[in-house]
Amino acid sequence: MQVIRMEGTTVLCESRNGIERLDTMLTGPLEAGQWILGFLGAAREVIDAERAAQVEEALVALESILHGKGNNEDLIHAAFADLIDREPQLPEFLRPAAT
Repeated sequence: MQVIRMEGTTVLCESRNGIERLDTMLTGPLEAGQWILGFLGAAREVIDAERAAQVEEALVALESILHGKGNNEDLIHAAFADLIDREPQLPEFLRPAAT
């Protein structure tokens, strides 16, 4: 989603699904034009335009697969190229502490 404007502790954002209001308690204040990941009514993470485009491409591919539009394998390879042939990595906070 892209930020339109802050309003108190919430932010007005635009996504492919329209305009949404999100809580910003996890991100802090945001500025117009910033890109964010939002989930269940909350802004979760500030991202850059390149990452926003990647997420959008992945969401479009998943929607196409759900609606039977196009070849699933081609859609997956196009939208998730960064994950193909790569071993999954745990986020830093879930990795075991170094001993």
